[in-house]
Amino acid sequence: MSNSARTERQRLAELLSAAGPDAPTLCEGWTTRDLAAHLVLRERRADAAPGIRVQALAGWTSRVQAGYAERPYEELVQLFRSGPPRLSPFALPGVDEAANTVEYFVHAEDVRRAVEWQPQDVAPELAQSLWQRLPMLTRLEAGRKTPVRLALRWPGAGSVEFGPRGTDLVELTGEPGELVLFAFGRGARTSLQVDGTPAAVASLAAALPVPRG
Repeated sequence: MSNSARTERQRLAELLSAAGPDAPTLCEGWTTRDLAAHLVLRERRADAAPGIRVQALAGWTSRVQAGYAERPYEELVQLFRSGPPRLSPFALPGVDEAANTVEYFVHAEDVRRAVEWQPQDVAPELAQSLWQRLPMLTRLEAGRKTPVRLALRWPGAGSVEFGPRGTDLVELTGEPGELVLFAFGRGARTSLQVDGTPAAVASLAAALPVPRG
């Protein structure tokens, strides 16, 4: 496993272990046990993983995840911590870093910020990796839902713009980790500066979580 994904995997495993099985997360309706079961399923059950994204297959995924959730919690955390099995697609060279760096960063913050949501320092290598992936990530949620034009800015590095052309512009400025969390619908628990007309910001807030205050 490459460095950023490996580091975030271990950080997430530590957060899950410390929180225990019944702690809240920012994943709506999920406790830490549910999140751990999801993580194990995702890289160990190729037959069930597609239902994470494909609604028509979600029923089977939910049943497999529920089965994992019945296992002892520390066993689930250890399965996740130990990495993908040899025959998992995630064990292929380069796949872990490409597919899991953002996934594990976001879920680690799902655990941490459910209780204490203040931002914390992100290593420069991870910050750069998150920034490089941001243009693609905006298409997953924020890009489909925003009713206004958005500019996500990292001071000194540039901006990522998306959303309907010809609409009012709202700028969100901050560190890459905060911008990634916004793109994944966790904007209410981020530290970002929001700039735009009151009407545009209100329109955005009606469609996507934005920083409070």
